[in-house]
Amino acid sequence: MNDSLKTLLIIAFLILIVWNLGAGLYYLLVDKGQSKRTVNALTKRIGLSVLLILIVIVSIKMGWIQPHGIGG
Repeated sequence: MNDSLKTLLIIAFLILIVWNLGAGLYYLLVDKGQSKRTVNALTKRIGLSVLLILIVIVSIKMGWIQPHGIGG
């Protein structure tokens, strides 16, 4: 897997996380607590965040990605 594909995968996860955060805010404002759509959107966001962290940890352990400092 080349570096640009890895970067795109991480960016796609981040976009989905921000999308679900925005959906949670929208449902919070529109539904006014009458449905569980807000909770579902925020639960998906948490799940995606945990999955992304696990993917990064596993990728570092397997040697697929190399951690480096800022500007490294």
